[in-house]
Amino acid sequence: MLLAIDVGNTNTVIGAYDGETLLDHWRIATWEQRTSDEYTIALHSLFAMKGLDLKQISSCIVASVVPGTVQPLRWALEDRIGVKPVVVGPGVKTGMPILYENPKEVGADRIVNAVAAYARFKPSGVIVVDFGTATTFDCVSPAGEYLGGVIAPGIGISADALYHHAAKLPRVEVDRPTHVVGRNTVVSIQAGLYYGYVGLVDGLVTRMVAECGFPVRVVATGGQAKFIAKASTTIEAVDDLLTLTGLKLIHALNV
Repeated sequence: MLLAIDVGNTNTVIGAYDGETLLDHWRIATWEQRTSDEYTIALHSLFAMKGLDLKQISSCIVASVVPGTVQPLRWALEDRIGVKPVVVGPGVKTGMPILYENPKEVGADRIVNAVAAYARFKPSGVIVVDFGTATTFDCVSPAGEYLGGVIAPGIGISADALYHHAAKLPRVEVDRPTHVVGRNTVVSIQAGLYYGYVGLVDGLVTRMVAECGFPVRVVATGGQAKFIAKASTTIEAVDDLLTLTGLKLIHALNV
């Protein structure tokens, strides 16, 4: 059984594979102060909840954009569970040339997503939009080369910034209002956040497509992907499991 773990700034996604089959997956809060013992307890609890046996784990792959989580997670996996993880980073085979000026600067999750998206849509080029704490846009050529992308604040960050920096504006739930023209303050804020963010996504994707100069498919992933895709004119597919799929593909190249 393969254990795939993607540690993001806000959430950590965990998946258990039996061959090509995803047995189950979980999403827990990322906490940089979590100890190796706490990771062990969390994994045991998640597996037990679904009737799975953690002792069946024979291999593991980890991608993390939170450096402080890597070592305690590695200790938990190696010392408590007995598997040595592949940690996505320099020296790990991805099967994808990275054409960034400094490849080490690219977040592991962005490369993992790019690998999975290209595997799904090749030989077409692809743009991946990942809705996390930040929203990232990553472009892959028809030849399977990672070309680079865009990093923008996530919609949650935008909502928090508006609340903290505008004294008279309330904190609101991010939602899709029926009308763009709000008749009260809450709906006006929601319209600005939701439709403004949809406009940001579609505007950036449109510019990226024009700059690429080759046909691309556009796939979205991450916590807000389905929410934003409902009103987007450029997102054509949503794949909640894109990162886990990419981790599985990269693991196969490194065993």
